[in-house]
Amino acid sequence: MYQPRLSGFLITFLAFTSHFLSLTEGIDSQDRDGKENDMTDGNKNDTPFSNIYGASSTSTTSQTVVVPESCVDRSGHNRNKCPQDVSCANLPKDCFECSFNCTCVYGQEVEVKCYPREKSSSCEEISMNMTCRYCYQTEHWEHTCEGTDNCQAVSSPREMFTSNCTVNSDILCLGNRSFPKRLPCNWTSGYKWSTALLLSITLGGFGADRFYLGHWQEGIGKLFSFGGLGVWTIMDVILIAIRYLGPADGSLYI
Repeated sequence: MYQPRLSGFLITFLAFTSHFLSLTEGIDSQDRDGKENDMTDGNKNDTPFSNIYGASSTSTTSQTVVVPESCVDRSGHNRNKCPQDVSCANLPKDCFECSFNCTCVYGQEVEVKCYPREKSSSCEEISMNMTCRYCYQTEHWEHTCEGTDNCQAVSSPREMFTSNCTVNSDILCLGNRSFPKRLPCNWTSGYKWSTALLLSITLGGFGADRFYLGHWQEGIGKLFSFGGLGVWTIMDVILIAIRYLGPADGSLYI
């Protein structure tokens, strides 16, 4: 009685197992086929590595163009100072138009080719040596600056003003030959230090030195006190000698 039931159970179990294995193999085969297809399609449709990073891209990128600083004189020149029948060696440097190298090293000796600004039969081209520097970098004895009388020269701190400076005609440099420059006030009204010191030594007891420098009130006080009984006279001689006592208008001695 139990043998038919057991045999039937085994048959049912074997049939169910075979059916389950067939389903599992089908699913695995489909997954393998799908992955192979995906890999194949991916190889066909993926973007190349070079395109991702722009190696083979046709798009162009704009580059910033660096414009070097102009080293040519744009301030103009006085044509009346440039004669036409003079040799190149005798022409002032501001009468030439030179082909400067704006990338030269500061302080380096370089050779430049220059042409006269005004056409001349005796001078066509000349090579000159120069120090690589801009005109505003020249020494104070190599350029001339305009003064002013609108600032106090004797003050603390020393007042400054903007002056217009021009390089000397025998100097060759880069850039504009005329340039602004901040300078300390140095104007004078014509008072001489030697004259003030001489008056202080000889007639200081009568206030002559104070009157000469424009200190009228102190001069009157010094006159009626006989130079402070000599003490004031000695003090003024020392103050003028060390240039501590100057003109009343704040200007400098000549």
